[in-house]
Amino acid sequence: MTDRDTIAAIATAAGPGGVGIVRLSGPLSLGIGERLCARALAPRHATFARFQDAFGTAIDDGIALYFAAPASYTGEDVVELQAHGSPAVLHALVDRCCALGARRARPGEFSERAFLEGKLDLAQAEAVADLIAASDARAARAARRALEGAFSRRVEAIAQALLRARVHVEAAIDFADEPIETLGGPQLRADLDAAAQALDALLRDAEQGRRLRDGLHAVIVGPPNAGKSSLLNALAGRDRAIVTEVAGTTRDLLQEAVRIDGVEVTLVDTAGLRVGGDAIEREGMRRARAELERADLAIVVVDARAPAEGLAMAAAAAASARAQLWLLNKADLLTAGAAPPDAPGIPAGAIAVSALTGQGLDALHARLGMLACSDAGDPEGAFTARARHVAALQAAAGELDQARGLLVHESLDLAAEALRHAHESLGAITGRVRADDLLGHIFASFCIGK
Repeated sequence: MTDRDTIAAIATAAGPGGVGIVRLSGPLSLGIGERLCARALAPRHATFARFQDAFGTAIDDGIALYFAAPASYTGEDVVELQAHGSPAVLHALVDRCCALGARRARPGEFSERAFLEGKLDLAQAEAVADLIAASDARAARAARRALEGAFSRRVEAIAQALLRARVHVEAAIDFADEPIETLGGPQLRADLDAAAQALDALLRDAEQGRRLRDGLHAVIVGPPNAGKSSLLNALAGRDRAIVTEVAGTTRDLLQEAVRIDGVEVTLVDTAGLRVGGDAIEREGMRRARAELERADLAIVVVDARAPAEGLAMAAAAAASARAQLWLLNKADLLTAGAAPPDAPGIPAGAIAVSALTGQGLDALHARLGMLACSDAGDPEGAFTARARHVAALQAAAGELDQARGLLVHESLDLAAEALRHAHESLGAITGRVRADDLLGHIFASFCIGK
């Protein structure tokens, strides 16, 4: 039992005719529930009741469920009132709960309390939101695995290995006159090598989980008038971008989300890359390059009739993306049966397409689906992850590599510091090491009632 306020919220609402739930959590939950129902509630028993207002008038008939602390989702006393899904009925129930001493819950406060009570770690709590937001069965299964702890257990195993290494190094500092080789140095290095390998594998899996959750981020880049905006419209199936013959028509980033083989792909149209242009166009090109730096895929579009034009600038910009897909657009304008001219610098596997006629779009769709699913597949044990998880793992990997290098030179103090930073980076994923502002940011993104 905690001394926190009792909170109330509409957890789910199926709409008129369906079932809606009002959930209470906190020390006053049982008393409020029994006042509403005008009868006693037994733990883990469904009780049919008539929910009453302050004057004894019926608000609705429904089912009440009481979960005694700590055997509940939040670890506190929890009461769930199952009523008809009318918004008016559910809001009346919440108002009555508040009149009896509860307050309205903040977004994500139920999951936040579950985290604070030790029922979930931070990664599992975030998986609750991922499961609710899952757009297909594959993402839902991966979110469920994260909620069950598949991700957290691997993080914790590496964190424990680093903790043991920290203890070893700190002990060795107390015997500075002794070489580390006589203090178990070979075993320490072997343990850190194993931790580094496990961390690299986890980072790869977390990146896949991040793409499964967020989708593939693909940026369309190339010289002006190569047909980038026409390509975006063709893939989106509608006129999303303005298309003209005037170079520099697209000046800002334009996003469109499409689904390919069950995986969301966010396409970003960008300003054409060229030398010169006015101030607005130059700003558009700067934004295009910045977007490419965080892209999973650069879709490089050049004119099939003159592929060498603007090729070098587009290739240089696309190099910052994790992967590239090259398209020779306007293939319909080539002489019938003619192949696009050779252009040094275009990699093998470039696809000839026509955004206008649809030529080659099936091949492009298949390639995009392959790229999306190869990085966001659903192998046994896949789990969802977030960008912050990937960043924390990258930071931990960097600190661990630094510590391993420092140990070679027996710089024990610096190695201990690097191991501490690596350990703390892993702790930030599960909430073992946390800051209040981080918690507030994470749980504020949840829906009411969760």
